[in-house]
Amino acid sequence: MKVTPVSAEITNAIKKAAQHADRCPSDIELIAVSKQQPEDRIEAALADGFRVFGENRVQEAHTRWADRRALYPDMRLHLIGPLQSNKTADAVALFDVIHTVDREKIARALSLEMARQNRQLDCFIQVNTGEEPQKSGVSPKELPAFADFCISELGLQVVGLMCIPPADENPAIHFGFLNHLASQAGLSSLSMGMSADFETAISFGATHIRVGSAIFGDRIPR
Repeated sequence: MKVTPVSAEITNAIKKAAQHADRCPSDIELIAVSKQQPEDRIEAALADGFRVFGENRVQEAHTRWADRRALYPDMRLHLIGPLQSNKTADAVALFDVIHTVDREKIARALSLEMARQNRQLDCFIQVNTGEEPQKSGVSPKELPAFADFCISELGLQVVGLMCIPPADENPAIHFGFLNHLASQAGLSSLSMGMSADFETAISFGATHIRVGSAIFGDRIPR
């Protein structure tokens, strides 16, 4: 990655947090969350050497990245927002990793579409650690059965768990809880931590951190 003030600041923060947790910084993947960002910021991030990006919406991601993939063959795209079943085919064709497997209908649709396209994507199960009614994700008590369903019955390549802590609670509690749930499920990857709390997430074992505003600046309102 080309060293710029932004990339150096983020890289140094990751390195410091990893060292404090007695972890290797290279075990942590930085996902640059590019949703709703203008084209000039995307181009600046690419020029800085960023190659791993996260998007919330399939259609927006297709508009932004479909043509760029040929220009940047080392790019990896992560879907970090909710997935609708009618967008499954497009998601499997465009993305490399799905972070938001959260219900049987989506799990089945992904399994069928990956088989049809002969593409096996890494998947994370999204867990609603705060059990918030307005938020997506499997409840912690339903996780063991759902994970077994995804892996054993559908053959999905589930690599880990993902969470978005409640905005008004200490994220450390939820990061620690997700780590515990992943350990119980025998999963090694944890997608957790954003711009305001990724250092805390790293201390609790995050392997994938989703950083947007710290890289791109605040999103421009639609």
